[in-house]
Amino acid sequence: MANEIWTIKRCLEWTKEYLAERGEEHPRLSAEWLLCAATGLARIDLYMRMDETLNAAQLETMHAAVVRRAKGEPLQYITGSTQFRMIDVACAPGVLIPRPETEMLVEEVLNYLDAEVLSPEAAARQRVELPWNDEVEEARKAEAALADERATAERRAANLTAADEAALGGDVLGSRAYAEELADREAEEAAAQAAEAEAAEAAESELDEYGIAIEGAGQETASAQDAAAPAPTEPCTARVLEVGCGTGCISLSLAWERRGHVTCTATDIEPRAIDLATKNRDALGLTADEVAFSLTNLVSSIPREEWGTFDVLVSNPPYIPTDVMRSLPHEVKDFEPDLALEGGADGLDIFRRLLNAAPYMLRAGGLFACELYEGALDAAAELCRQAGLSDVCIVRDLTDRPRIVRAIVTEPKQRI
Repeated sequence: MANEIWTIKRCLEWTKEYLAERGEEHPRLSAEWLLCAATGLARIDLYMRMDETLNAAQLETMHAAVVRRAKGEPLQYITGSTQFRMIDVACAPGVLIPRPETEMLVEEVLNYLDAEVLSPEAAARQRVELPWNDEVEEARKAEAALADERATAERRAANLTAADEAALGGDVLGSRAYAEELADREAEEAAAQAAEAEAAEAAESELDEYGIAIEGAGQETASAQDAAAPAPTEPCTARVLEVGCGTGCISLSLAWERRGHVTCTATDIEPRAIDLATKNRDALGLTADEVAFSLTNLVSSIPREEWGTFDVLVSNPPYIPTDVMRSLPHEVKDFEPDLALEGGADGLDIFRRLLNAAPYMLRAGGLFACELYEGALDAAAELCRQAGLSDVCIVRDLTDRPRIVRAIVTEPKQRI
């Protein structure tokens, strides 16, 4: 077999058939994922390079990957990554694989932040009306009128003889004398416009390409802007606390999609999760000031001075009821960590602890949002109401199953 020629096409077809025989639900898709990981190609490139031959290293990687997949190991662990909203996330055994439902949890948090915390102007660039804009427009109109006047004069002068001019008089519109006068006036006008353009260019050096004042511009420009528009308010920065971060996909997405306007503190009790989340943060170029990861049990590591300062407490906690754990698919039950899955008899063990912590962690009006087991959402919503939270609602996922509970903390608490 080592001496055989394996093209991308042959390897794709063989892998698809091999996995189908072993019960793979989507054998062709799995084969494509594995081939992409082995070759470094995008899926579309596979079909454009079907006749390309795999080298020995690629064949060895592909063989090991197919064996792992045939045993039921999740594709994300084999390929080492998955896509989550707008970012690529590294995955590894021992850490829960991000799900599409969790993308909706991020969306709920973003909707809340945009509406209730972040200033609408925080990321928007507003054009400043400058005092010379009207003057420039007037100059443009004058230049156009002068051009039209000159053209008219030249057309009429071309049809007049010297005798005609003498008979009509030197001040008649359309005479050559008047055309010469217009030329002199145009020269003077051009000189004035050149001076004006020079002044405008000096002013524009303090602006960006959209005519927006650059921070730190000179006093004259700043004064002109202040006269034309009120001083902008400082944009708000939202603070998010995530408990049970896993790969970090929630906090990283929030910080990435609202960069400069959201900072996150994320915790996890699993060292492998913290290491992987940190790796994902570094790969995105985010800093520890933007997303800080902490190895701790729930909120134990949150400094007392930060209690009550968060705008959001968000979590995708372990929520599978104990009885349901036994019926999970093989690739979930036997490969993903129980610590990140099992949520007790009703799936709400960790949720109750988070609900107890929320009034201490969140400011007044802060959002508490959790992804939970579909059969536990009604009970979770009732627990939120009993705890005194307001605006309690249940959000359904893309398959129309109840998936997320969200509520507002109206009365924060303080421990003595």
